[in-house]
Amino acid sequence: MTPKATIRAEGERLLAAFIAAGAVPVEADILQPAETLLDLYGEDIRARAYVTRDPLRGEMMLRPDFTVPVVQAHMAHGADPARYAYLGEVFRKQDRQSARASEYLQVGFEVFDRAAPEAADAEVFALIQGMLADLALRPATGDIGILMAAVRGLDTTPQRRAALLRHIWRPKRFRALLDRFSGRAPVPAARADLLERLAKGSLQSLIAEAGSFVGIRSAAEIAARAEALLQDAEAKPISAPEAALLYDLLTLEAPAAAALAHLRGITPLLPAIAPAVDRFATRLEALAAKGVEVATLPFAASHGRTSLEYYDGFVFSFHAADASLPPVASGGRYDALTAVLGAGASIPAVGGVIRPGLVARLRGQA
Repeated sequence: MTPKATIRAEGERLLAAFIAAGAVPVEADILQPAETLLDLYGEDIRARAYVTRDPLRGEMMLRPDFTVPVVQAHMAHGADPARYAYLGEVFRKQDRQSARASEYLQVGFEVFDRAAPEAADAEVFALIQGMLADLALRPATGDIGILMAAVRGLDTTPQRRAALLRHIWRPKRFRALLDRFSGRAPVPAARADLLERLAKGSLQSLIAEAGSFVGIRSAAEIAARAEALLQDAEAKPISAPEAALLYDLLTLEAPAAAALAHLRGITPLLPAIAPAVDRFATRLEALAAKGVEVATLPFAASHGRTSLEYYDGFVFSFHAADASLPPVASGGRYDALTAVLGAGASIPAVGGVIRPGLVARLRGQA
């Protein structure tokens, strides 16, 4: 067989395994409405997706993954609970010098089940681990929900909490904001200069001095932004103890069982994370019941922060020994996405994907 046919055959084999585990096979259009993805992730998604314009349907994207269309279809008319599986190409722009593929086959498994979310997490992880057991992959796990809970519990302004939550998936930007909000880093020079000028004169005079308008922001929008900057400058810093706990979370890496013990230890100091830590503990029990060695399972609180931005809980990936390869499999929990796409309805959901091309390569087939 040709390499493409071999990869397709591997994908069909993996799809059959998901179907045997109770999934219903589903399809998704290759062209997806860009508006939905832009609403979810903002303009940043353009840098990672192929965008085109259809005369009848408007702006469209080649699907960057299957999760969004599967969630949309489920929230419109899906059963409860439900399990789905799919196989098809996805498209991701790569840097010019990257050796990674911009088009590749993906096979996935999604679970919508409100009865026992942590058991569903364990089901997806253990199923994929078992399907790839012969490849001796290195697992990695995390929990975005713990970090999000910590941010929501900070004693700071709603605007600063919102900014940190918005940039959780951009580690460098998140760290820079945390450094500034906690007083560890100075205000950027350009912002400090603008604040000084606003304090000395009126905004209207500054706008007039700047000349004609460039871009699409109105004078009212510029004024609102300037007011927000002034209010932020007056906000008290995030306290040193709170900031230290958040820095601790960002760097937490340990076997899952040890990580749970550490999190239990800091929960009295950061009580907002208590529900998320309880869910973590329940998940570890469910994983252990599936035969996963949680005493040695790698855990990092920051794992998954460079993935697509719909994960809000458990996240995982499986890696080959060759560090230059992308993850062979990955996934996580995305409860909030179902609420966004469900027109008021929501359901706990978790899923995972495998790249058949990498599986075939590691098995010496392609």
